[in-house]
Amino acid sequence: MSTVKTEMVSVRVDPHIKAALQATAAREMHSLVYMIEVMVVTYCRAHGHPLDGVPAGTLPKAKGENTAS
Repeated sequence: MSTVKTEMVSVRVDPHIKAALQATAAREMHSLVYMIEVMVVTYCRAHGHPLDGVPAGTLPKAKGENTAS
């Protein structure tokens, strides 16, 4: 079984952007990291940018999300 390592990305944002991200994550009951991943995937798909490794029609899996169907 292969384990995919995650990558670290550090960004600086205005305080109001950070607050909006945190509020959205809290409302959706997900982590800030997960919400950023979802927003990036959604943006890329909406603007026709390729997403290698992300199957079409799916979003990133939330940490701890059950992968069994």
